[in-house]
Amino acid sequence: MGLANYFQVLVPKVIKEAFDFIENKIAADGQVLADQKFFDFIGQDILKYSGLVILLALLNGIFMYFMRKTIIVMSRLIEYDIRKEIYGHYQKLDLAFFKRNKVGDLMSRLSEDVGKVRMYLGPGILYGIRVILLFTFVIIAMFRENVELSFYTLLPLPILSISIYYISSIIHRRTDKIQKQVAKLHNITQEVYSGISIVKSYVKENQFLEYFEEQSEDYKNKSLDLARVNAFFFPLMILLVGLSTILMILKGGQLYMRGEITMGTLVEFVIYIQYLTWPITSIGWIASIVQQADASQMRINKVLQTKPQISNPIQNQVTLGGNIKFENVFFTYPDTGIEALKGISFDLKQGEKLAIIGKTASGKSTIADLLLRLYDTTHGSIQFDGTDIKSMDLNNLRKRIGYVPQSVFIFSDSIENNVRFGKPEANLENIISYSEKAAIKKDIENLPDQFQTFIGERGVTLSGGQKQRLSIARALIKEPDIIIFDDCLSALDANTEHLILEYLNEVLKNKTAIFITHRISSLLEFDKIIVLEDGKIAEVGTHEKLKETGGYYSQIVKKQMETSR
Repeated sequence: MGLANYFQVLVPKVIKEAFDFIENKIAADGQVLADQKFFDFIGQDILKYSGLVILLALLNGIFMYFMRKTIIVMSRLIEYDIRKEIYGHYQKLDLAFFKRNKVGDLMSRLSEDVGKVRMYLGPGILYGIRVILLFTFVIIAMFRENVELSFYTLLPLPILSISIYYISSIIHRRTDKIQKQVAKLHNITQEVYSGISIVKSYVKENQFLEYFEEQSEDYKNKSLDLARVNAFFFPLMILLVGLSTILMILKGGQLYMRGEITMGTLVEFVIYIQYLTWPITSIGWIASIVQQADASQMRINKVLQTKPQISNPIQNQVTLGGNIKFENVFFTYPDTGIEALKGISFDLKQGEKLAIIGKTASGKSTIADLLLRLYDTTHGSIQFDGTDIKSMDLNNLRKRIGYVPQSVFIFSDSIENNVRFGKPEANLENIISYSEKAAIKKDIENLPDQFQTFIGERGVTLSGGQKQRLSIARALIKEPDIIIFDDCLSALDANTEHLILEYLNEVLKNKTAIFITHRISSLLEFDKIIVLEDGKIAEVGTHEKLKETGGYYSQIVKKQMETSR
């Protein structure tokens, strides 16, 4: 960049010498300019000066090419690294973080904000340094040529400096507001299109359209506020450049009339001012880029500086025996402050089957979240094979547990890849086998592309029962040491449920299994049944024992028996 600008600043010097040469020749020769011999006499010298200008322009162009290639390409590579860093950091953060922050806002930081930072790292730095270097070289060259003329030319600079400082602070504030509004628009569109079936079923398209238009109008107004500042800034820069030109011509004309400078010096200063025109007028644009990047980087830093509440203490790939112990466990959700569990204690031996039953919001799914260490207990401890969960290898723990959640999530990919998600190295034969055990093989074979059928976003092309069975196949193919089923059979008909439970009886013989459910199946024998109520254990025992107590469990059994008649 230094070399590119150095060769550019040399061009006015050569043009000055050419003008001075012609002026001196005219004064010395005294002949009429139209005399052909005179032009023949100076033609070679003019050609020499012209060739030198072209050479300097070529050198300037070559170094500008390498300058742009280096900085712009590097900014793209850094942009790639920043995106990877943010994406990787998102995956390290705990579940509470994602409940506190909206998906649209997180996406905005990953796309819009990173793009703004990239503009600073590329064009911002490129033109920023170029402005500084060119400004420095031009001012040095001007003062070396004539101090008095340089002083008058640069007289508007203090006004320029004050303007830049004041307007940049306005740009920063308005840019920050714009970035927040962009994130809000991302949130709206993400939520509406994710829940488009609900929006349509309630005929709320116009209502959401009006809300989106309202927020878009707000974004437009904020953007126009910034545009007005920039619209004022650029003409101000041009006005100051024009003022410099006027002052230079007025003073330069006086000096020339007094014979203190040559015509070449005037021409040289005119070119220098033209050189300064772009740097000065681009200061506003660069300032805008810097301020936007500053606001965006603050938003990015806020995420990157967020430390995960749950970390992996060690690397220890060991098999889980299946012994689980809850010891006086209390848990309060950090994002809402709701106390979900209150003094939960139970033991589960390897190979035992546990059923957890309770009303809605009694804390059933919270137990599954704590077993996977998606959250840490507020008080009390959870132990696997006598080891506290907080001192275990987190990744290994989650690999060894098969989990079928209540809210099934299906990826927008093929059926084959959705099942293989549980075990990346699984072949098609294994995928077909576990799909059959999850009672979904026949459904898949009826599809046009069978296992290669592409599923829509969040499994929109599948029914609720098909998504549940696909999720079961994905968990079973892991061949986990411990398996958790969180009310995952609710969307299945009786025959399909019967097929799956028959297989589960076989495959879970020696595995510890936890069933979170609203209904009890006679096909599964549970070693222990826990009934939760308001985050506490209300009842605990075997099927026969709890039937006789006349509590919540016996009521469920009676209702199921009445329904089946």
